[in-house]
Formats: sequence, structure tokens, C-alpha cells
Amino acid sequence: MAQMNGCPCRYGPTWDTVGGTEPGLQAPWHRLPARHAVALQEQKALHGTSCSMTQSIVRPPAQRIAIVLAVCLQIGATFLPQLGLGEPIGDRSDSTRTLITPAGWAFAIWGPLFLGSAVFALWQALPGQRRNALVHRIGWWAAIALAAQGVWAIYTQFANLTFVSVIIIATSLLALLAILRALVHHAPAFTGTERWIVALVFSALAAWLTAATIGNVSASLVYHGVGGGLAHPQITALMVAVGGLIAALAVLQSKGNPWYAAVFCWALTAIALRGGQQFEIIALACSGAAVLVLAAMLVGLRQSANRRRWFG
Repeated sequence: MAQMNGCPCRYGPTWDTVGGTEPGLQAPWHRLPARHAVALQEQKALHGTSCSMTQSIVRPPAQRIAIVLAVCLQIGATFLPQLGLGEPIGDRSDSTRTLITPAGWAFAIWGPLFLGSAVFALWQALPGQRRNALVHRIGWWAAIALAAQGVWAIYTQFANLTFVSVIIIATSLLALLAILRALVHHAPAFTGTERWIVALVFSALAAWLTAATIGNVSASLVYHGVGGGLAHPQITALMVAVGGLIAALAVLQSKGNPWYAAVFCWALTAIALRGGQQFEIIALACSGAAVLVLAAMLVGLRQSANRRRWFG
């Protein structure tokens, strides 16, 4: 693929500096057919700024180290009860169980999420990613999001699902939503590696943390004796509906992000197969939320550019 100012573009060398007299060089841009000249100007408008920025970007070592340490905290914190420190998160969840608590099998998703986070941490630390513009843009947000998940695990294991845990998990969610926004506005297109190691992993984390934050709010209400427990199916249904609306808006704003939609629907299915089995209103809320999320995904993916963004 030809290069333009060091950026992969489709229309050859830097047109306004090529004399067109040397063998193998294409003609100056003003001699091109009109459609090619217009296409060239579009390419320069799209890539010119990002390419010069990519050339000048050197990610600070502190960012690369911070992400690695954040993932160590994110994953390592969950092993503390095995060392006799704190109570397992599952036991804490059982002590404040609500109708919005997903079925136990849903939490198996943490395995792939942890694996994806670890792969991302190792990949972004490689020398070849020192000038990666996408990772440079999301790096500090990633460190905050991943570290906050570790802090949440530590706090929950030693305290419980209190209002403080809501603040911590919401911090992680906000950082993940900032990453999601950066993914949507990133140009040019993702490389294959960026799509599967960055876009997929952080979209999935954002979706799961959206559902987890809603569940944490409900559990915190139970812990503090405010409500939202097994005796209030209407409140649970309302929370599911609001969560579904938020998720649908996130999918719509992120150009039909299929990874976010799939993981959030995973959470909705787990809620429906637990609380929804006890109260029909919760099952209806889960179904309605899933329809909203999937509809938002289909609307976004109608555009071929959005399909290429997420699937390549």
C-alpha cells in the first residue's frame, strides 16, 4: 500500500511534491482526473492530522506501566480470600441478594474479561505500541477503569456492597464509557489487532459494568435497608428498564456496537432466568430492555461504515 506522509492511503505519494518525471512515480495531483483529485483531498483531510500526530506521539512509559499494574490489581484482588483475607465476592453478593442479581453462571464472563484485559496490558506494553495513537488516547482511562475494578473487589471483600462500592464501580464505568466514546470517534479504521484486543475487550467490559453497576445499586439499597430486595419486584423491573434504556442509548451512540449489545443481553438473560422466574414483571422488563438494545444495534449496523468499524 502506498504511503502519503507516512500514512497508509490509497492514492500514492505526497502529490503536491511529486514532479511526475521520475519513473514509477505517479503524476502530480493537478494532472489527475477530477474524481481522483477529490478523493485525494478527502484522504488528506481524513488522515493528514492523525498521521502527523501518530508520527509525533510517544506514549509515556508511566502510562504503559500503569496499565500493567492496573490489570495486576484487577485480577489479583479476587484471590485475596484464598489467602485468608476478606470474604469472597460471591458470599457478599448472596448476603445482599436482590431480584436483579443475575444467575450464577453469568459471572463466568469474568474469565474472558480478565483474559482480555491481561492480553491488552501485555500487548500495549510492547515496544511496537509506543506510538499507537488509539492506546495513547485511551491509556489513562484504561488504567483508571481496570484499577477501579481491583479496588472495588478489595473493598467489597473487606466491607460489603455498600454505597461506597457503588461509587467505586461507577468510577470504573465512567472511565469505560470514556473509552467507548474514544473508540467511536477514532480515525482511521482500527487495525485487526486493535479491533479484537482493544475495541472488543473494552466494549464488553463497558457493557458488563453497566449491568454490574445497576446490580450494585440494588444490592447497596438492600444492605442499607432502603429497599430493592426480594419484596419489591416493581422497583427491580424499573431498574432493569432504565438500565436497558441507558444501554440502548450507549449502543446507538456507539454506532451499533455489537460487542456491547451482546454482553448486556447476556446479563439481561441471566436476570430473566433468576428474578424473572419469580415475577413476570421482571421477565417482561428484561425482554423489553433486550429488544431496545438489539434494535439500537441493528439501526447502527445498517450503515456499512459501522459494520466495517466493528467487524472489519
